[in-house]
Amino acid sequence: QVQLVESGGGLVQAGGSLRLSCVASGRTFSSYVMGWFRQAPGKEREFVAALRWSGGTTDYADSVKGRFTISRDNAKNTMYLQMISLKPEDAAVYYCAARRSVLAVTTERAYDYWGQGTQVTVSS
Repeated sequence: QVQLVESGGGLVQAGGSLRLSCVASGRTFSSYVMGWFRQAPGKEREFVAALRWSGGTTDYADSVKGRFTISRDNAKNTMYLQMISLKPEDAAVYYCAARRSVLAVTTERAYDYWGQGTQVTVSS
């Protein structure tokens, strides 16, 4: 049973930084793609970033390129999302997701497992 547990959300001022973590368990994730998505109130869930666990190649939404960095720690089975220069429009619930494939995609329905989410609030 795959489990994904996010943490690290909170309240930050615009321009500030946060690092989200996603601890993954229940599988060996070398053949998985891991992703971060977010959902703001009244909006659809949207892709933020993805990472191929094996090889570490990454992909980002245009809205976060240059500000967010996705990474992983193999020894801890943990994925991270480092966010800097946060904007009020970055405020959302952030979800960790896992896809049983080495092909990274940005489509929400392509992901097989989801965490419960962690709230990020950005004050202006």
